[in-house]
Amino acid sequence: MLDVIITGGGPTGMMLAGELRLHGLNVVVLEKLAEPTGQARALGLHVRSIEILDQRGLLERFLSLGKRIETGGIFAGLTKPWPESLDTAHGYMLGIPQTVTERLLAEHAVDAGAEIRRACALVGLSQDEDGVTAELSDGTRLRSRYLVGCDGGRSTVRRLLGVGFPGEPSRTETLLGEMELTASPQELAAVTAEVRKTQFRFGAMPLGAGTYRVIVPAEGVAEDRTVAPTLDEFRKQLRAYAGTDFGAHSPRWLSRFGDATRLVEQYRTGSVLLAGDAAHIHPPTGGQGLNLGLQDAFNLGWKLAAEVHGWAPEGLLDSYHSERHPVAAAVLDNTRAQMQLLAPEPGAQAVRRLLAELLDFEVVNRHLIEKVTAVSVRYDVGAGHELLGRRLRDVRLASGRLYERMHAGRGLLLDQTGGGRLSLVGWADRVDLVADVSEELDVPALLLRPDGHVAWVGEDQLGLSRQLLRWFGAARL
Repeated sequence: MLDVIITGGGPTGMMLAGELRLHGLNVVVLEKLAEPTGQARALGLHVRSIEILDQRGLLERFLSLGKRIETGGIFAGLTKPWPESLDTAHGYMLGIPQTVTERLLAEHAVDAGAEIRRACALVGLSQDEDGVTAELSDGTRLRSRYLVGCDGGRSTVRRLLGVGFPGEPSRTETLLGEMELTASPQELAAVTAEVRKTQFRFGAMPLGAGTYRVIVPAEGVAEDRTVAPTLDEFRKQLRAYAGTDFGAHSPRWLSRFGDATRLVEQYRTGSVLLAGDAAHIHPPTGGQGLNLGLQDAFNLGWKLAAEVHGWAPEGLLDSYHSERHPVAAAVLDNTRAQMQLLAPEPGAQAVRRLLAELLDFEVVNRHLIEKVTAVSVRYDVGAGHELLGRRLRDVRLASGRLYERMHAGRGLLLDQTGGGRLSLVGWADRVDLVADVSEELDVPALLLRPDGHVAWVGEDQLGLSRQLLRWFGAARL
């Protein structure tokens, strides 16, 4: 029997596979496509995603293929300077196509020992007290202790589970694609600037060699959004908004997306869980979708591994839903707000102009950037110190960086007391002790979960032991 089956070989599935392999789980990723689509719908990674890559020692390979962006503009396209006081060592967005992100995460998962089966679709599943049976399109079956649906907004796993997916259907639709344009850069810039005075879902971003990433509002909402638009449809809409189709030809790929906003009622149903777009869909405003999925996987991986290895305390796996569901709900709300700010009506544009003024205040700018980048996420781990429940930025230690000590995906006790009063006896197989100091932290000691969120702050062994028991199960003596 497998430990975990992951359906969906996108960034969320590949991130989760890598996390599970850190803990030695037997993992298979099922991907219905024979080859990656080559469609780069998402174009960047936000601060929290950059941090989790750094925590696993993966960031350098992403930085080498991406571009740092520090100009702001990620909230409804309102361009303001990046806030200087953002609580992170990575105060930038990393411009990198989804295709590259997916490839790098797949390489990492395979290097870690995960098996990826392409052209392999899930068509049925059933559960019993021992695990999950997955029925595949080729007629074979697989058994595993758990199954995680990372199979996108039209998730087969979610449909087979029959869980509720409440929200709002698409009211507007946008065309997105990559194609060649014959118009000059000067003409493109001038026309785009004029159109974007009233229509913000419009643009042509150069990709090199005469190829552009084109976005333009659709004529309406398609009855079947699985059917890709045609080049003629793009040309028609470009002419409707810009008065020209810019000589569009030779498309690489064409797609459409809507503004449907939905959140699954439960992230877990028995031994089956949902992550990424399978659990939540929303407009791409702010570029949060891919990032939200990566962060789902980062929260779930160590908890699922704990269940499989038998040391998970009661309720740990259920905390995946209780922690991530509110985060997704907040993302849905801020994308709803952004969509209103992108509307061309005079009232919406008046609000947009007012918000642009407010963003000149550092505290407002930082607040909105923290929302989109997930820096402000705080899980409910109980009352106490202001750091509790928050992720900890990468701080400098006397002997290096904090994130360098987190590559193995284990818990971490940072002990700055210097007296050796704190002990991990009974938990050393799950938590690492780092006896070091940081001038950036004014706390005697703190306990980090494997996902980098603070579970305890203090200096007494009794308090530490209680939180070790809560998050890492019973001591093994």
